[in-house]
Amino acid sequence: MKKILVTSLVAALYSSVAVAENPIKMDDQSQLSNIQAVNESTQYHQPPLEKDLPDNAYGEMVRKGHAIFVDTKNQVPEYVGNGMNCVNCHMDQGRLANAAPLWGAYPMYPAYRSKNNKVNTYAERIQGCFQFSMDGTPPPADSEAMTALITYSYWLATNAPTGVSLPGRAYPSVKQPEGGYSIERGAQVYADNCAFCHGADGMGQKVAENYVFPPLWGKDSFNWGAGMHRINTAADFIKANMPLGKGNSLTDQEAWDVAAFMNSHERPQDPRLVDGSVEKTYEKYHANDGVNLYGQEVNGKILGQGVQ
Repeated sequence: MKKILVTSLVAALYSSVAVAENPIKMDDQSQLSNIQAVNESTQYHQPPLEKDLPDNAYGEMVRKGHAIFVDTKNQVPEYVGNGMNCVNCHMDQGRLANAAPLWGAYPMYPAYRSKNNKVNTYAERIQGCFQFSMDGTPPPADSEAMTALITYSYWLATNAPTGVSLPGRAYPSVKQPEGGYSIERGAQVYADNCAFCHGADGMGQKVAENYVFPPLWGKDSFNWGAGMHRINTAADFIKANMPLGKGNSLTDQEAWDVAAFMNSHERPQDPRLVDGSVEKTYEKYHANDGVNLYGQEVNGKILGQGVQ
């Protein structure tokens, strides 16, 4: 039964991530209204539906932004250096509360970010995702791809207040367990809960050339500069959203352990590498960047060397 269910899920996911030359249908979420109403204690922002889009240039740009968001590698290959799509970290087409939805991000910019010690526009925030999570090249601020992604975000944030941190905006914080984390325990959590979709080797699963389940480490995953390389950030995401369709089924300890296991593997180098030195890069960018293993020795190897 489990195999049949996940096989069906793979097919459903792949059907929504079509190759670039085919139109990508935006899912209408109205049929999920009864599910959204289950948690009545939290009123999340409800983004509009595709049926409400105007039939004009604005509607076309929103649809283009959606297509790029869910099928990034195929739609804008010139900006993507790995096998990731935006939707891998911002789930349900960027709509899902507690999975960094776009409707929670757009109204909060411009904003100061300690990561680059400057006030960032929303375009610069998106550029950072391409540089780190996509291990690629940031689209120019005036490019059509950037305009489309910003327009899609703006549309999802319809009627959301500006400068207000909305419920569900981020991944809910999961405090580090008193006993810390265990990479060894995380390996078992991964085998029991994650390997079926992401593979025993963490390299994800493909249909043809497209990933339907993203790689969690290795050359096609996010690089050492991405926020998800932080164990605490990964634990927050995993706790709320993983395994797929079973968010909040892992304990806090399991979320931290499996996040540590995931991030104890090598991945593409931090593009901010200082003088070719992992040690210098650690001191400048990672020493005070949450809980992470960059530059640390794990299983006899110093992490952060990068993979090609």
